[in-house]
Amino acid sequence: MSSSCRPGCGPRGVNAGGNPTSGPVSAGAGRIASRTDRVTQTRGGTVSAPAATCPACAGPVPARAGRRGRTSVYCSAACRQRAYRERLAPGAAGSVRELISDVAERAGRLKPRPPEAFYADVTELSSSVGRLRRIARTARDAAGAPEDGTPENGTPEGVTPGNVTPGNVTPEEAPENVTPRPVTHQEPDAAAPDDADFAALMEAYRRELQVHCYRMTGSYDESEDLVQETFLKAWRGRETYEGRAAVRAWLYRIATNTCLDHLRRHSRTPARYERLPGMAHGDAEPPARITWLQPYPDDLLADVPAADAGPEAQAVARETVDLVFLAALQHLPPRQRAALVLRDVVGLPAAETARLLDLSTAAVNSALQRARPALRAHLPAGERAEWAPRTPPTPEELAAVDRYREAAERLDMAAMTALLTADATLTMPPNPFWFVGRQTIVDFVSQSLDPALPGFFGDWRHVPTRANGRPAVAGYVRRPGTTVYRAQTLEVLRVAGGRIAEITTFEPHLLPAFGLPMTL
Repeated sequence: MSSSCRPGCGPRGVNAGGNPTSGPVSAGAGRIASRTDRVTQTRGGTVSAPAATCPACAGPVPARAGRRGRTSVYCSAACRQRAYRERLAPGAAGSVRELISDVAERAGRLKPRPPEAFYADVTELSSSVGRLRRIARTARDAAGAPEDGTPENGTPEGVTPGNVTPGNVTPEEAPENVTPRPVTHQEPDAAAPDDADFAALMEAYRRELQVHCYRMTGSYDESEDLVQETFLKAWRGRETYEGRAAVRAWLYRIATNTCLDHLRRHSRTPARYERLPGMAHGDAEPPARITWLQPYPDDLLADVPAADAGPEAQAVARETVDLVFLAALQHLPPRQRAALVLRDVVGLPAAETARLLDLSTAAVNSALQRARPALRAHLPAGERAEWAPRTPPTPEELAAVDRYREAAERLDMAAMTALLTADATLTMPPNPFWFVGRQTIVDFVSQSLDPALPGFFGDWRHVPTRANGRPAVAGYVRRPGTTVYRAQTLEVLRVAGGRIAEITTFEPHLLPAFGLPMTL
């Protein structure tokens, strides 16, 4: 990403220089991106999604002709801005008290750190304070109070604090999108305390429901939008739920149907990668290509619960967000996927699952009988076929990640070769590049890590993190002639026998969700 390009600008999958956003094992793809991407868009088996409807104005969403990446959700920037403001408007969010609590919590955690990290912490704090100040000022003005008057505690009808972001940052980049613990921003009507209780009750399920939406779609970006849409629907229909004990199942029903509606509107099926002209991919069969697959930060998952923890904590803590499981789930039809997730992951009884999906119990059991073997068929050889508890990283995994970082930063191809398994796989969703086999990967990588060659990418630094229960590294590159390391990749690693068996390289725009900066 060039120094003049802010995070998120330009087509997804291509940085400001026209190169695919790939890591040290995939940087060489930049030289052929310009002549292969256009071909694979028409010949790569990609099927255009059906015409979508803008959720803000109900108008058609125009096709992104000639552009790659995720399909636009809104028809225009104005609709995106309006929808963003409505997400945080009264009736769709939480309380000023929660925002105050968020500010206090951030201020309490603030401490001297390295400059970039300290700046990020202060920016997030100032963002929350800015939203709170805007709410108070608008409430004061609506009440006709003087400039030095005491702000009202409530938010009057029509206040939309959602457009308050620090400096010139756009809403899509704003730090509030990556808060470690989601907050809501509505002050319910003082005459309706039950509404405040209901908002707090919904908020307790936000993380769990977002993970559920992520399992259904495989996309972190979409899971954020879908859980927000779930809360909007739940708020508007809050009089219909059957009491506090049933609220979890009621919210799961709304979230599941919201996901099914989304999948119905954006029909998509995993395909196979295709061989690109002039590129050596290895002799193995091409792996499955899931262009919408994105990583999920481990830090946003609940800690592994105690043995007596309730089903809410267990549903989030189970290792059901592993990339191999997410990829396998995407091969299932949406209804089968929903039945399997609700029964085998969330742990709902068959009768409750049937009620949530508006199916008979027999139909749910039939869907499960088809879904379970289909899921196993799409798992890599040797992978567990059952849901298992997440475990901390093993010393073996940590050592492999350290060796990977050192090899990439030293540009040591011999060490990189020794680290990969013989049948290692490299993919880069949503880009069309893929490689299978140790030597195939090494041959590809060596073209871009040798400073003597014209395809040299630059010097690398890596920051360890975790995604989807796996070790991961965020890659930053310093281009020749520059002084700043800029975010280039997020690589999720699968370690087997002390070596790296699979590398899935993602674009860097999700690094803020992992609590990582865009530059070093």
